[in-house]
Amino acid sequence: MKLVLAPMEGVVDFKMRQLLTDIGGFDLCVTEFVRVIDKCLPDKVFQRYCPELNNNGLTRARTPVRIQLLGQVADVLAENAVKAIKLGSHGVDLNFGCPAKTVNKSRGGAVLLKDPEHMYNIIKAVRDAVDNNHEVSAKIRLGFDDDSNSQEIVDAVVSAGANSVAIHARTKRDGYNPPAYWEKIPPLIKNKNIAVVANGEIWQVEDALLCQKRSQCTDLMLGRGALSHPDLAKKIKAHVNNEQYNALEWEHIIYHLIHSAIHQDPSQDEKYFASRTKQWLGYLKRQYPQANQLFDEIRRLKAKEDVAQVLKKYAKSPQLDSNHNV
Repeated sequence: MKLVLAPMEGVVDFKMRQLLTDIGGFDLCVTEFVRVIDKCLPDKVFQRYCPELNNNGLTRARTPVRIQLLGQVADVLAENAVKAIKLGSHGVDLNFGCPAKTVNKSRGGAVLLKDPEHMYNIIKAVRDAVDNNHEVSAKIRLGFDDDSNSQEIVDAVVSAGANSVAIHARTKRDGYNPPAYWEKIPPLIKNKNIAVVANGEIWQVEDALLCQKRSQCTDLMLGRGALSHPDLAKKIKAHVNNEQYNALEWEHIIYHLIHSAIHQDPSQDEKYFASRTKQWLGYLKRQYPQANQLFDEIRRLKAKEDVAQVLKKYAKSPQLDSNHNV
């Protein structure tokens, strides 16, 4: 079983990848999308989106990281894919799933689902340019306005030679509204020679098991579920492998937060840690009711050390045993 951390734009950046992979359970991370327009980007752009390139493309916990590209010009995407690999990315992912209006207006992301032939040309160009020792993957949805051409979309990905595809089991119109239609995946991938990762609405271990059953996919991608439930990947792996695992308590989550790069990075401005902590608490409150109280306590705070001081009141180190990574 393979668990992939989803590329959530504006949320799962380098620091969040480090925090979540420190906790454990993930086999691969995909970066936020790198926007490609009409030229090969300089090294510094890739390194900004993926500082892990300076660590052989690995997080601190040694989880591989794959750069995701978003654009519409096939040969330019191919050129950037080659550079990403050269810099140390563990494969290249192509974004055909982003529902953002600004992205779609510029012919990127989910809007390309309307044109599977164009998708094919992009994936084929990238696959032909990238050495076969490196994976090329695609992230898609079931369609744009509806799922009437979902088979054509999947066929384009497969015939273009992608090694794997992550299927967010909703259309662009569906956005992130539940449910995710996992049961629509099996007919699309029947007799297809490609690795498939199911994505969407996996919030608990039970959701993961149900997703596997309905999608007939072993591998899963976790996004918002991992943000609201930071050791969800670890719990899923433990359940599947029939291993004992002592779940992280609220105090452990806070410990990880104040010992993460989100807090320790001196390059960020003074307000960064406060704003990112408040953002994350918005996700955590789904799993931990204590998040509401903590948010109220730090609501008006902006300085990093002021927020950290409040967090330290609640933080507790996880037990240092084989069940936890610290």
